[in-house]
Amino acid sequence: MHVPDGFINAPVSVAAGAVAAVAVAVSLRGARRELAGAGQGVGAGAERTAPLAGLVAAFIFAVQMLNFPVAAGTSGHLLGGALAAILVGPYTGVLCVSVVLLMQGVLFADGGLTALGVNITDMAIVTTVVAYAVFRLLVKVLPRRRSSVTVASFVAALVSVPAAAIAFTGVYALGGTAEVPIGKVFAAMVGVHVVIGIGEAVITALTVGAVIAVRPDLVYGARGLAKPLELRTSPLAPEGAGTPVPAAAAATTAAPRRSVRRVWLAGVAAALVCAGGLSYYASASPDGLEKVAHDQGIDAKTEEHATKDSPLADYSVKDITDPRLAGGLAGVIGVGATLAVGTGVFVVVRRRKNAVPGNEATPGNEATPGKGAVPAAERTGSV
Repeated sequence: MHVPDGFINAPVSVAAGAVAAVAVAVSLRGARRELAGAGQGVGAGAERTAPLAGLVAAFIFAVQMLNFPVAAGTSGHLLGGALAAILVGPYTGVLCVSVVLLMQGVLFADGGLTALGVNITDMAIVTTVVAYAVFRLLVKVLPRRRSSVTVASFVAALVSVPAAAIAFTGVYALGGTAEVPIGKVFAAMVGVHVVIGIGEAVITALTVGAVIAVRPDLVYGARGLAKPLELRTSPLAPEGAGTPVPAAAAATTAAPRRSVRRVWLAGVAAALVCAGGLSYYASASPDGLEKVAHDQGIDAKTEEHATKDSPLADYSVKDITDPRLAGGLAGVIGVGATLAVGTGVFVVVRRRKNAVPGNEATPGNEATPGKGAVPAAERTGSV
């Protein structure tokens, strides 16, 4: 789905860039609230959420290298909007995918630089917004259990991919540089991306399910599914003492914090294995957009990438002749760079949240109640 330079004319590219810039600015504000509140249900420590969000970006980068075959001569890969939104929240999810797209465009010549606004709008904003809307709707109607989160993740991811294909078709209708009937573009794009969406859904559901199995408190989309714990006094207690009260209200200290180090290390290891090893076995067939562009003539005016001579262009390392080593090393570098940039962005966002006057961190309570934080006494009763 990475749109190269030359597919979309300059005016529409600029307009898409403006939309992307506004969406990223809004997401920065929303991500401050999401990062401040993440993991507080069991005392995970909001200050540790920035590395986890950076990890999500790095993992998406790695899994996007694993193209899987979907039809004769066509492959697909994860877009990641649904996965990011469900794991770390919709605003943070937009930023995660945007960081991935930026790193891919600058370092690996994947996705045009003049088309960066189009790609962020299509792959980061549309997929995240559509997926999270579908996810929240399903979570409300499905039984309140963890398995429902996995099912909702599958459906949300499945819907998000053809939604992105439809969005691209709309953008192409406004600013396409080749004379191709828009009906043919729509049919071809949606048709192949419905199939790709199945792969996206499987990857998303498996990843979300795996995290929920070990640390459900770290899954943004799983918050609030469990009923608050209650403390009940003995029936033999004085009159009025048997009334159930929230466990949070009776708590006098914050719940002990659970380390996220193991989850972080496992996630980094998985990303490195995917990008540094499994990517060698990925399908070499063109992805959905490339295939449609070639078959329909959309690529007639494709321009060379501005960083085509980058040492890491095409996910390989220049001057290394062994393709397995060159591709694996490029993948490892990409994971490291995305992890570093993503974590840095979210650390800055998180610190700016804490820097707001009257919202400073205090022992047992990362920020003042009423400004995005949850008092420690209210955190002990959640799951």
